[in-house]
Amino acid sequence: MDFEVDKLTNSIENVITGDSFRTRVEPFTSKDSKTVTKKNGWGFNWKDELAQPEREVYKLIIADDVGETAVIQGLLSLETKSDHIFMHLVENAPFNFGKAKIYSGVAANLVAYACNESFERGFEGNVAFISKTQLIDHYIDSLGAVHIGHQRMVIETEAALKLINRYFKS
Repeated sequence: MDFEVDKLTNSIENVITGDSFRTRVEPFTSKDSKTVTKKNGWGFNWKDELAQPEREVYKLIIADDVGETAVIQGLLSLETKSDHIFMHLVENAPFNFGKAKIYSGVAANLVAYACNESFERGFEGNVAFISKTQLIDHYIDSLGAVHIGHQRMVIETEAALKLINRYFKS
């Protein structure tokens, strides 16, 4: 994984105005993959993720955006394992990355969604992922993840609940 949690927000937040926007997560489709390409600044080949039958790919959009005009803010690839959810990829949209980003909170919002899915599937919020070595401490500090060896990390129940409560208030 190579994503940075820039800020824990209650949704996503415009970095210039500070305005917050509620979000929703929907399945990412092959139609979506036509606009989400490396040519358009995305770091991963999301069409390849869709081709993996064991993986589920989701997009984060602003809740009030509807239809084909909804702008994808970030993407997430998950796999259901026997006792947890495994996050293969998390990526901010190119315009939500770096110093010129438009929205903060995108990656953490997607991780919270993975935690929520883990609870819904009976895994008590447990989510695992592989981290780049230089980001291990960052994920411990920002997500409450636990480093369990090598580059493997897990988000356990208590940390998962904190993320879910922040992003998925009713």
